[in-house]
Amino acid sequence: MAHEVTLNLSEKIILHKDVEFEIKLDGAKLGTLLISKGNIEWLPSGNSINKKQMTWRRFSEIMEQEGKPTRSKK
Repeated sequence: MAHEVTLNLSEKIILHKDVEFEIKLDGAKLGTLLISKGNIEWLPSGNSINKKQMTWRRFSEIMEQEGKPTRSKK
């Protein structure tokens, strides 16, 4: 089970365009993660219209509640 993450970075600072991450599992596309100043969005594979959107505050809450604790490197 190998994940592949591809980054499409159009600018160094997020201004008016999203930073796009294409996420694949074993070569099959799971979806695209879109990151912007205002929120985070998930565009599932095979769905070119309906994105799932979440605010950064809500993302933080979910990660605090559901995220697996790991140690970060300094």
